[in-house]
Amino acid sequence: MNRLFSIASLTALAIAAPALAQETEKPEYPSPNAIVEQAAPEEWVAIAPSDLLVMDLAPDSEGNARRVVIQLMPPPFSQGWIRNIRKLAEAHWWDGTSINRVQDNYVVQWGDASEEKALPEGLETVPESEYVVELENLPEKAFKKTPPGTYDDPDLDAAALDSRTVSDTDPYADWSSFVKGWPVGTKDTQTSPVHCYGAVGVGRNYSPDTGSGAELYTVIGHAPRHLDRNIAVVGRVIEGIEYLSSLPRGKGQLGFYEDKSKRVPITSIRLASELPAADQPRFEYLSTEGETFAKYADARANRRDPFFIVPAGGADICNIPVPVRRVSGE
Repeated sequence: MNRLFSIASLTALAIAAPALAQETEKPEYPSPNAIVEQAAPEEWVAIAPSDLLVMDLAPDSEGNARRVVIQLMPPPFSQGWIRNIRKLAEAHWWDGTSINRVQDNYVVQWGDASEEKALPEGLETVPESEYVVELENLPEKAFKKTPPGTYDDPDLDAAALDSRTVSDTDPYADWSSFVKGWPVGTKDTQTSPVHCYGAVGVGRNYSPDTGSGAELYTVIGHAPRHLDRNIAVVGRVIEGIEYLSSLPRGKGQLGFYEDKSKRVPITSIRLASELPAADQPRFEYLSTEGETFAKYADARANRRDPFFIVPAGGADICNIPVPVRRVSGE
């Protein structure tokens, strides 16, 4: 009797299974990339050529060109160093310098290895106070605290939401967010750009030295957020990071090359606006204040597309890279 009951019960369950599956079938969610691909043209913001720094390295061992493009930080962040960097580029100061340090899972650094090359006149000495910006001096709508995970309903109208504030559980800041397309962290009343992969910062000596901008580095490893508010972030690599991250690691202290022949020569560094029009790279980034970015940020924090089983329920600010794309010139 028990056996017959069990078989009958299993048969009933088997018949009911298709209907149950239909009732519990998970809705389809787009991937973050698919969301970005659907962004309206007006949600993309053009990057001015004057805000792009183009670094050409010596060709590789097979004769292939190596170009790295850096987007400079917009106001109100790090502008003293940005002004210095513009002067250095306009003076062609970096021509003939080199990449001198490659530290695994940390940074690639470049500048004058001899430390004897004269700097252009008129460079600013930037105070440590410029590492941060007071919250009251940021755009009025910079921080609206909407937690991640809001888009459980794929048909939800995102216009009423604002994901510029990504997390209030950031261990390095009271909360993290985006301002004008850049990841930032706020501690107390002070906001600073954060060190994500590809971020470009200013090398310096011990405090109170803040660096001139002549010595620069980019992050090629896990985001070193402990550097936030301690060193100036002045930009980010938006193309060509592979030419830096794949370089042989230095064997000296902190990854400096002990063998001078290992240093990678820098042919030139120019503002893109100085290059011939046909050679000027053109890029645009997805506005971090639009509806599409809000959905994209949520999708990065809560992956629900088919490959994923369990949404994470949150994301580090550096795990939500702002989409940047190259566009053809006019």
